[in-house]
Amino acid sequence: AVMLRWLRAYIADDDPYVGAANFIAVMLAWNQPYYPLYLWWIVGRDAWVAAPFAVAFFPFFAIPAITRRAPLLGKMTLVVVATVNIVFCSAMLGEAAGIQLLYLPCGMLAAILYPWRERMVMLVMTGLPLVVWLLTRERFDHPPVRFTPEAYASLFTLNAVSAGLLIILFGWLLAGIGRAS
Repeated sequence: AVMLRWLRAYIADDDPYVGAANFIAVMLAWNQPYYPLYLWWIVGRDAWVAAPFAVAFFPFFAIPAITRRAPLLGKMTLVVVATVNIVFCSAMLGEAAGIQLLYLPCGMLAAILYPWRERMVMLVMTGLPLVVWLLTRERFDHPPVRFTPEAYASLFTLNAVSAGLLIILFGWLLAGIGRAS
């Protein structure tokens, strides 16, 4: 109960856009360490390639601390960290794993985190995942480990469902921001 109260206080903010960014950052941080377990369940012993994912969540936990001092910088950092995370995961797992589908919710995240007065930043941040995808697509054909076609199909499904669920969650957050504004 104490940890939950601390966490709520850590992500709380009077600005609904900042509060949404903080919530998303902490949600991603809490989920990131589980990805290696999903991978182990799908591909077995070759899941060692996901070991770096277990520590890749730390930058997400820092977002609320950044937004306290510089809200715009914190929101921008969230989009950049999420985009870099997608690039890293794509390089480690290969294009066939479908990680690049996560650029879609990443772009949506950028679109919902900024009020209209920050529209120039919104434009740049919304374009970031698209530009990174354009620059990196077809560059992840040589991951450290190759999985079976069945494993890649399962990974693709996992990442497609994850992308869809994130889009739904971000839609709910946007609806909440609309009511709070």
